[in-house]
Amino acid sequence: MKTIARLDIDHLPRISLLEGPTPIQRLCRLETRLGKALAGVRIYIKRDDQIMFAGGGNKVRKLEYLMGAALADGCDTIIATGGLQSNHARLTAAAAARVGIDCELVLGRVVPRDDTDYEQNGNILLDKIFGAKLHILQRGQNASDFVYERAGKLAEAGKKVAVIPMGGSSAVGALGYARCAEEILAAEIGLEFQFDKILIPNGSSGTHAGLAAGFSALGRSVDRVRSYSVLGEEEAAITTTLLLANGALDLLGCDRIHSNSLDISGEHRGAGYGIPTDDSMGVIGLLAKSEGILLDPVYSAKAFAGMLHDIRKGAFSPGSNLLFVHTGGTPGLYAYRSEFN
Repeated sequence: MKTIARLDIDHLPRISLLEGPTPIQRLCRLETRLGKALAGVRIYIKRDDQIMFAGGGNKVRKLEYLMGAALADGCDTIIATGGLQSNHARLTAAAAARVGIDCELVLGRVVPRDDTDYEQNGNILLDKIFGAKLHILQRGQNASDFVYERAGKLAEAGKKVAVIPMGGSSAVGALGYARCAEEILAAEIGLEFQFDKILIPNGSSGTHAGLAAGFSALGRSVDRVRSYSVLGEEEAAITTTLLLANGALDLLGCDRIHSNSLDISGEHRGAGYGIPTDDSMGVIGLLAKSEGILLDPVYSAKAFAGMLHDIRKGAFSPGSNLLFVHTGGTPGLYAYRSEFN
């Protein structure tokens, strides 16, 4: 039986939040619906949205290592930051509840929306249910300054605080997707074929960075991963992804990679982070009606629209096997109710 090399990663602190590998399924009904436009390309999806913990999504993999590091350091309080509808904030609150430590969330108004659904539904509702203490910033208020001022006050009160960066995207957080790269290679053995391209959204860059680090550490091609930036401009996304990937490779004791091995597109970001595009709204309905799978308007829908655009323009050879990694974010749909009217 074929085997793959294993990452030298077990010595690094980690808590367990996943129940095992997430499933991979072929989107047969979508392929039938798209027909000749696919030119024989086959589309598979890795269901990280089906992670059972707290609504799932890609941040769970990152939090296994981020929370592991915080507990190993003796922390009793976590502070995380993000936008009002941050998936990472929701999952950090749930992870803190799981391990029994305090969680404070610093949430900024980074998306130009102030409707009731956006301000009170979706992820922010779940943050409250999971028991996090929320600090809602005014538009334009500096989140970083607030976080470190708050951390200082908690330290003065005798708390041991860990500050988690936006999206859980640090070298430590990226280790979660380095392990996912290993998981994908193991799945390919069972499927008896290799994916020609792995496609993902790129927000705070930790997911792409982790996959790049994992494939590099395992001696596989890094440019088999293509991401679609939904947050920063293309060059900024490349810079951040490279920094995080090399940080993760340092932790793994492996050689660094170069920016020319990163495949990142900035074409499908639209007007900005958290602002849906016509294409992204269209593919939410397309996939829901074809496969019963929900995408979210901030991350996965923009990346899925980018993938279909690339297929139609012939970016992938006929007969290619593509793997789209669904990074979750479904609770955010409820915050964008008005977009579906």
